[in-house]
Amino acid sequence: MGDDPLTPYGNRPMVTPIVNAVNYEYSSFEVLRQITDGEIDGYTYHRDDNPTVRAVESQIALMEGAEDCIVSTTGMAACTMIYLTYLSAGDHVILFHDIYGAHYKVSLILERLGVDITWLDASDWRQIEGHVKPNTKLLFCETPSNPLCKVVDIAAFCDVAHRAGALAVVDNTFATPHHQKPLSLGADMVVHSATKALGGHNDLMAGAIATSKNHYNDLWFTRQAIGTTLDAYSASLLERGLKSLELRAERMTVNAQAMAEMLAGHPKIPRIFYPGLENDPGHEAACKQMHDGFGGLLAFDVGQTQEDAKRFIDALDVIIHAVSLGATESLICIPYLTTMLYMPEERRTSFGVNLNTVRLSAGVEKTEILLEDLKQALDKV
Repeated sequence: MGDDPLTPYGNRPMVTPIVNAVNYEYSSFEVLRQITDGEIDGYTYHRDDNPTVRAVESQIALMEGAEDCIVSTTGMAACTMIYLTYLSAGDHVILFHDIYGAHYKVSLILERLGVDITWLDASDWRQIEGHVKPNTKLLFCETPSNPLCKVVDIAAFCDVAHRAGALAVVDNTFATPHHQKPLSLGADMVVHSATKALGGHNDLMAGAIATSKNHYNDLWFTRQAIGTTLDAYSASLLERGLKSLELRAERMTVNAQAMAEMLAGHPKIPRIFYPGLENDPGHEAACKQMHDGFGGLLAFDVGQTQEDAKRFIDALDVIIHAVSLGATESLICIPYLTTMLYMPEERRTSFGVNLNTVRLSAGVEKTEILLEDLKQALDKV
């Protein structure tokens, strides 16, 4: 254990200190030079870096098997940093409809800046290569996807990108690094809305990009320029969440699997999506690239109308009607009315979402309590 002026007797704190400092005193001009030239680790200004933030970045990098990780203020900030870093006017990018709805708003900005965008249905991932152009610079997918839990074969996706000379970016928010490690399957960058399962307690917003050191340096330049560095307090909360991620992910996938199996046989559930079900279209690919379960998210249709879905959600006692996911509490929402509001109405249903589709994020409650809550609510539909 090296010398630490905060703990001179070697009694290292069990929690990384929250360093709220905006700026730092230089002990000499030579130290300033070494810091700014990158010869030594050091800090000058919070927009550049922060000790608490760097601590949590190191932990996420380790979880994803990455050389480094860069953390930002939100998941969408992380995604936008990637776009701003690697796309220029005249470039082409391939996105899937089955990614978080806020990407649509960012796409409008990118198109205004001269970026050409092709939108595909994640169900058609096998046809990606046919949409690659000479100017394709980046392919972005989320798997399992939001909200229908569609599964893209990551290795095949990355192979298409790399043969085109493009970057392959995978959103790993639904799966978490506990169940899936896209970098090991060929991805260049793995992005997270750390607001979700990494944080896990509905009390912070953050984004993360796990990648190589070279890409970290490129992305750091963008973060420093536009000022999307996470605050130290949120970084501390995120570090706390990471400590229990494995335990929470294990519990959430057990609950999600049990709920999916129960709902799959229910007469009031005409359609269900969960990669852990053997008859799910993404099951084969999920078995190949996911481990220790299939994650805590599932989606399903309730009854025949949106009123049926609303009545079902209103009748739930334990599962909470709220947006977001990956929390200790089980959360449910109607994507058409919530997470997809960023998109025009005609686009919300273009890739398989129905008016009565609900998305359920399993929490860490006892399984039998969740199953009973679903049963009693369905009885009222």
